Amino acid sequence: MDLNRKNFLSSLGVLLGSAMFPAFSSSGLNNLTKAKRLFDGATLGVVAPASPIYDPADFNKMIESLEGMGYTLKLGKHIKDRNGYLAGTDEDRVSDLHTMFEDDEVDGIICTRGGWGSNRILPLINYDLIKRNPKVFVGFSDITSLHMAIQLKSGLMTFHGPVGKSDWNDFTKQSWRQVLHEADMASYFIPEDDRDSFLVRSGVAEGKLMGGNLTVLTSLLGSTYLPDFEGAILFLEDVGEDVYRVDRMLTQLKLSGILDQLTGFVFGKCTNCDAGINSLTLMQVLDDHITPLRIPAFYGAMISHEEQNITLPVGALAKINADNKSIHLLEAGVV
Repeated sequence: MDLNRKNFLSSLGVLLGSAMFPAFSSSGLNNLTKAKRLFDGATLGVVAPASPIYDPADFNKMIESLEGMGYTLKLGKHIKDRNGYLAGTDEDRVSDLHTMFEDDEVDGIICTRGGWGSNRILPLINYDLIKRNPKVFVGFSDITSLHMAIQLKSGLMTFHGPVGKSDWNDFTKQSWRQVLHEADMASYFIPEDDRDSFLVRSGVAEGKLMGGNLTVLTSLLGSTYLPDFEGAILFLEDVGEDVYRVDRMLTQLKLSGILDQLTGFVFGKCTNCDAGINSLTLMQVLDDHITPLRIPAFYGAMISHEEQNITLPVGALAKINADNKSIHLLEAGVV
């Protein structure tokens, strides 16, 4: 083992789990359907359900990264389309999504990026088609709305993880492989050299992992596409939001009743979330909203718009330890 990999494994705190669900079961303890695991040489369908990748160099880098991981790629027909800030029309973006779920040669599906647009296509998706063709589906940021809707309408466990244009460093690739290839019940700790994390409230909690991007999640409130959060560990991340906006959105979650249903809370990273003049700090806002819930909570997990990202099965049972700022999967995300 070379030094970089050894340091990576140490800082990530990955514990390889050997326990798996029996082969005869395609669902977890919470009755969500699980897709088959990925394998070396698997075919990934690549779709753009939200915004396009504007820079051709970024697109080419994405292709090189995914092929460099050993995957065969099938690109959505409309993956390079542009309709303003959208990757083509709503109908065409849905068509690519449906095609990838229907295609028997496609083993898993990854989104190119987030941006905006996933909410627009929710009413157009054939959720029965997805239910009949369960596959690994991965993305984050704006893809949060697809995770929520697919879980509720199709019963499929999806994955909050890298998008195609993410930085595919060793940290990110190791987590991806553990969860999607090896079906491990992985454990993740914040690297020792990370100085941004902090404890919100001490304790240990178990529950189903639910969440994603805070802004996108709150945009679904009042819709018919948001699943139940009873007994959930809520995980969040965001980018470019002033602290008062984070305050406003957490207030929305509180007023909607979601925060009162939780067993635990993890805020990954709020990248470039400015406090500004005359502002509360993010730590104060989290203390105001989360501490009164009397649940374990911490800030700083590697769930973010930054370089290092873990892959989390949305809806999987997990345990968090706020004191050592760790997340432990209690079930595999694939079979």
